[in-house]
Amino acid sequence: MERKITKFGNSLGITMMDAFKQIDLELGDTVQIEVHPQSGEIVIKKSAKVTLPAGISEDFMDCLSEVINEYDETLKRLKDR
Repeated sequence: MERKITKFGNSLGITMMDAFKQIDLELGDTVQIEVHPQSGEIVIKKSAKVTLPAGISEDFMDCLSEVINEYDETLKRLKDR
């Protein structure tokens, strides 16, 4: 599938409805995006829906995600110690 980059407001983008349909992506779904600059690849994957255990709120998970993103490099270095 080949597409041209187009302008959407102040952003650049591509349309890929056929590709989204093939992996059952719909409006509002969450995706994971991996960028591989060395190979020039961008990989888009549908995120798995996770059911949180009782007692764990979405707010807690959002906060945890922010902390992990903020301290990603530090956490990776600690892992190797």
